[in-house]
Amino acid sequence: MAKTIIELKRADLTLGSAAASVHVLKGIDLTIRAGESVGIVGPSGSGKSTLLMVLAGLERLDSGEINISDTPLHALSEDQVADFRGRNIGIVFQSFHLIANMSALENVAVPLELANVQNPFEIARRELKAVGLGDRLNHYPGQLSGGEQQRVAIARALAPSPALLIADEPTGNLDADTGRQIADLLFSKQAERGMTLLLVTHDASLARRCMRQIRVRSGQIEGDDAIVRNEAAIA
Repeated sequence: MAKTIIELKRADLTLGSAAASVHVLKGIDLTIRAGESVGIVGPSGSGKSTLLMVLAGLERLDSGEINISDTPLHALSEDQVADFRGRNIGIVFQSFHLIANMSALENVAVPLELANVQNPFEIARRELKAVGLGDRLNHYPGQLSGGEQQRVAIARALAPSPALLIADEPTGNLDADTGRQIADLLFSKQAERGMTLLLVTHDASLARRCMRQIRVRSGQIEGDDAIVRNEAAIA
């Protein structure tokens, strides 16, 4: 049995204040094993993206516990969480979040440089080649297609060699063919590196490629389905 990498206990979070407050997560319990791929699905406003942001260390719980790789994020300061995230969690967003006046190489290397990683440009070059952009290193985001920009974002997420890769609607801004290519890339890199992959998606076919599907509704988990044929991959 694979080791537990994520454990949520009674996770509770309200966003906003007073009359505008929304109880987004309502006492969620969740355990995820190392090496799993997990699709988080649910209707708009269900809390699935907020759940992903909590798991990424980008939103702090009001109450409850979150442990990632045996580290209690709920007990850490903001700076400590940011440091942990930078070393252990890769994040891919729907909107790429690339810096327009930096080349592809710089977009991947600079975060490594700021984290005092040795040989950041060498690592960035290697990761860009690994996602099929070895000939686009010096191109700026505006010179790249949407699929290429998402590949840069994936290379940036993979560069610190994270144990956990988190993706929020990674194919949402792409056409169907390009989206399938990006999905193939994410799953191939997960398998190749033995990472845990969590993704929020409205795409049912993408969610079905995961080992588990977690269904979120009204801030609670209403279903957690394992895809039996994949369970042996992480046993």
